[in-house]
Amino acid sequence: MLSENIKAIRKSKGLSQQELAVKLNVVRQTISKWEQGLSVPDSDLLIALSEALSTPISTLLGETVVVPEVDAVKALAEKLEILNLQLARRAARRRTALHWLMIAVCAIIVAVSAALVIIHSPYLGWNYSDPELAVAGTALHAFEWLFVRLAPIALIAAVVGACLTRKKG
Repeated sequence: MLSENIKAIRKSKGLSQQELAVKLNVVRQTISKWEQGLSVPDSDLLIALSEALSTPISTLLGETVVVPEVDAVKALAEKLEILNLQLARRAARRRTALHWLMIAVCAIIVAVSAALVIIHSPYLGWNYSDPELAVAGTALHAFEWLFVRLAPIALIAAVVGACLTRKKG
């Protein structure tokens, strides 16, 4: 019982036989003999052993020492680390998606601008006397009017957004 308790407590404290021997001013073989049950410490060494291991003598002599299981705090820290990694991956995916969305907005604005230039923006010269063309002309005129005023702002915002969301590193 004493031999098992000395060994279990020493290991739980993270001490080697040599380190414990140095604390007690004995040779390592003495600690080994105690742990194998080949000898027992005298009363002075038992007190010194109790102090070196920060354990009551009663525990050394009789109470069974339960080797502590995995530290609950360590297990919780590992779970939190996993959660943090998952959140970081999710944030990275969102950032990448937002980045490509901003690039797509830029491309769409440039494409629509190019299309309007290619067709020479005819809405100012549209013949509104024909009722069917008047409705289409008004709709096209409204679209171009809004596009010309909002596209530069949207393009600047999309370029800034694409720059801010690009992958760093």
